Amino acid sequence: MRTLRLFGAAMALWLTGVAGGRAQDANYVVSYIEVAPSARMAALPLLRALRDASRKEAGNSGFEILQRIDRAAHFAIVENWQDAKAQANHAAAADAKSFYDKLKPLLAAPIDARAHSGYAVGERKSAGARAVYVLTHVDLIGTKKDDGLAALKQLSADSAKDAGVLRYDVLQQTSRPNHLTLVEAWRGRAALEVHEAAAHTRKFRDALLPMSGSLYDQRLYKTTR
Repeated sequence: MRTLRLFGAAMALWLTGVAGGRAQDANYVVSYIEVAPSARMAALPLLRALRDASRKEAGNSGFEILQRIDRAAHFAIVENWQDAKAQANHAAAADAKSFYDKLKPLLAAPIDARAHSGYAVGERKSAGARAVYVLTHVDLIGTKKDDGLAALKQLSADSAKDAGVLRYDVLQQTSRPNHLTLVEAWRGRAALEVHEAAAHTRKFRDALLPMSGSLYDQRLYKTTR
């Protein structure tokens, strides 16, 4: 019974896209999905169908389904809506509810959905099949939040000039403003590796360490076509 209650809570969170934060700012939602290893092939068509339907909805500005490179049964959804109303309409749509009902028996853990506002959002370029996506969770110490935000804003501006960058966004969680998600996309692994070795990236990582409240949680993904 406790498992069912936890699952129900996760479902409500994913469908609303708001983790107790300011609903008016929740125009970005990043969701982490883990299915059983044996169920990953069954999950893919469900995820793709949700993506295709969601992109046609009013107010949608982006809906990416990503598959983790080193953990093929782990997926992520990165969605962007014009405003909170558009996101709420999506959550109430039949396609979203049907998707969750079909995905439920495949899950290995509850969906972890996190609502965000855009803190430093840049230009997006079209991503090809070889694009590498990076989702990074950054946890700033409360007393260092403002310094950390300034460093992230500078990193975003510098990284937007790197060769091969397709997207570099800093998203701020609405319920915990000292928690952020970096959403990156690169033309390929080589472009990402050059970026990670760049002086501005290393400068940021040096500055971040004493301001960070947890490990720099960086995960690599590929797009699902």
